[in-house]
Amino acid sequence: MMQEKYKVLFEPIKIGKLEIKNRFVLAPMGPGGLCNPDGSFNERGEEFYVERAKGGTGLIMTGVTMVENDIEKCALPSMPCPTINPLSFITRGKAMTERVHAYGSKIFLQLSGGFGRVSIPSIVGDVAVAPSPIPHRFLKGVTCRELTNAEVKEYVRKFGESAEIAKKAGFDGVEIHAVHEGYLIDQFAIALFNNRTDEYGGSLENRLRFACEIVQEIKKRCGEDFPVSLRYSIKSFIKDWCKGGLPNEEFQEMGRDIPEGIEAAKILVDAGYDALNADVGSYDSWYWSHPPMYQEKGLYLPYNEILKNNVNVPIISAGRMEDPDLASEAIVAGKTDMIGLARPLLADAEIPNKILVDDYKSVRPCLSCQEGCMGRLQTYANISCAVNPACGREKELEIKKADEKKKVLIIGGGVAGCEAARVLALRGHNVVLIEKSERLGGNLIPAGAPDFKEDDLALVKWYELELEKLGVKIDFKTCATAETVKKYEADTVIIATGSRPRKLSIEGPKKVFTAEEVLLKKEDVGQSTIVIGGGLVGCETALWLKDQGKDVTIVEMMDDILKVGGPLCHANHDMLKDLVEFKKINVKCGAKIIKSVEEGFVIEVHGKEEVIKSDSAILAIGYNSEKSLYDEIKFLHPRVRMIGDANKVQNIMYAIWDAYEVARNI
Repeated sequence: MMQEKYKVLFEPIKIGKLEIKNRFVLAPMGPGGLCNPDGSFNERGEEFYVERAKGGTGLIMTGVTMVENDIEKCALPSMPCPTINPLSFITRGKAMTERVHAYGSKIFLQLSGGFGRVSIPSIVGDVAVAPSPIPHRFLKGVTCRELTNAEVKEYVRKFGESAEIAKKAGFDGVEIHAVHEGYLIDQFAIALFNNRTDEYGGSLENRLRFACEIVQEIKKRCGEDFPVSLRYSIKSFIKDWCKGGLPNEEFQEMGRDIPEGIEAAKILVDAGYDALNADVGSYDSWYWSHPPMYQEKGLYLPYNEILKNNVNVPIISAGRMEDPDLASEAIVAGKTDMIGLARPLLADAEIPNKILVDDYKSVRPCLSCQEGCMGRLQTYANISCAVNPACGREKELEIKKADEKKKVLIIGGGVAGCEAARVLALRGHNVVLIEKSERLGGNLIPAGAPDFKEDDLALVKWYELELEKLGVKIDFKTCATAETVKKYEADTVIIATGSRPRKLSIEGPKKVFTAEEVLLKKEDVGQSTIVIGGGLVGCETALWLKDQGKDVTIVEMMDDILKVGGPLCHANHDMLKDLVEFKKINVKCGAKIIKSVEEGFVIEVHGKEEVIKSDSAILAIGYNSEKSLYDEIKFLHPRVRMIGDANKVQNIMYAIWDAYEVARNI
């Protein structure tokens, strides 16, 4: 039975006159891969949104939907657009909304004014529009074209037309995207970006005129009772052009600061907006709008509490809010009204249902890695999830029972081995997993050592529970050999033996450890240390040690850190890099270790030698695949598969995805 304190999460609430059955909202995300070339939702999109409604979410928010495709022309299919082919959009949309309604959920279509200076080059190209001729966020040397007054009014008309189409398609309301994150309408609202001298520039009221005219046009066309939410950021966290401010950093806000944010929110609500789906940040500080694991959970609550105290419409808060304790306490404390879940509902569409039956422990955790969601969306224009391979492909990658039950032996209990065991057991196979250590997790155990990586360990715990529930037999402390494999008499053998940290021989008296040894606290680095390697592992290890009060230097051969491995989602990359600078971690790029001496380590930087005082050095120079067992048995057994790092050293996402693919087809 659900805990009493969680009942507030399932109390109904109204946006305008529309009642939502509970407080959970699928927060909007770019619907890459979920639409057809004519702007309508495709089957993937329908299955994606219906799956989250089936999982118990009260309000489904679609992602960015363009209202036009002439002024800011996007490559298609990229984002949906109702006005390209209204009949097709209504037909496909109606099929989707009817299925969502079958689960008692409501659904809003998020309508966007476009990207402006933050346009994605792969979608829009190397041109951009904006309120004024300002620099593009990502394309150096590109100056945005200023929108004409007539084009702004055309946008307003298209918003009204799109809302009418959405209403005919069965959507219960719309959300306007956005006076938020520095998209086009937000660029009009922020003085830094808006240098206009017409009715859409100058005073705050004029800069908000675009957003106000949009809601007024929609209400005129669709009726006052048709709810309109607004994606809104009370604070921009812009330190300078293309430069964000970090948590606890003192800086002068160049975008919208809180006093103006309060005033703007009141103007927008008075104009007719029925709810604020609120956060903070901008594309210049996009690790606020898309928070990595380095941000605190519930990071928007202090800002949204301010909104709650100043406007009288429901406030929706996302920002790593899936924990029901955090969520319920935030509502009771008056910090928010509704709980937005974006990435968590990619990882597990059943979060509300699982909380309802007091089974939160079975929720597959989001890692905030952004590899499958934001990272792939920005690169491949597809929405997905690192820990849930079927996300965005719910129907085509559905797990089905196997035609023939087989005995499968999995060697290795890292994330790839665990995912393969889970999928195989779900399909009805008899699975045995061999693990040489005394626990599951593999490289996720040291990776999860820093406090900001706690969700890595939560994923290990989730696999432990799932495999126990599915009855997977696990033989711990068992080293696999060719004879071992023969003894199990399996139909198929899966090698998931992972990878080992690369070693480096360094001459001299000082101690040298691997990052794994340090993260597992098997070795003491002393008060000062050098991290050799400025990739993800090296930088995260350095940050973790610096927070313990250690004196840390990163030595990297490349001309900058975080250039090897990955690529990381830009938000994660930028925040980690900014944190290294903000925490005053010493960084030596274009450098290599020569030897250790009594005082520390001799390094060579651009051809010149210098000594860094240090008690130890930590190797974070990557991993080598461990495939010796595969090489030994690949010709001794008729069906051997190799997955995860053993096959190719990559990241958690590809270990899980590859395991899912292989196991789904055995």
